[in-house]
Amino acid sequence: MMHFERIEVNPKKLGGKPVIKGTRIPVYLILDLLGNGWSIEEILENYPQLTREDIFEAIRYASMVLKGEEYVEVFS
Repeated sequence: MMHFERIEVNPKKLGGKPVIKGTRIPVYLILDLLGNGWSIEEILENYPQLTREDIFEAIRYASMVLKGEEYVEVFS
């Protein structure tokens, strides 16, 4: 099982959709932007609370989900 330090899944945030930790920016938004031709630089300019590492981890997370692997977030 992979560990994601930058991804948070919490039913109290955005209905449990995966978000970048410390934000309300969902993983799907990052993927949508990339899929619509935005560069990483454009995303970082428009969402300054994100880092390049956040974007790469969002991509890795989505890849893991599509492979059908399980990721379980432990709430504290």
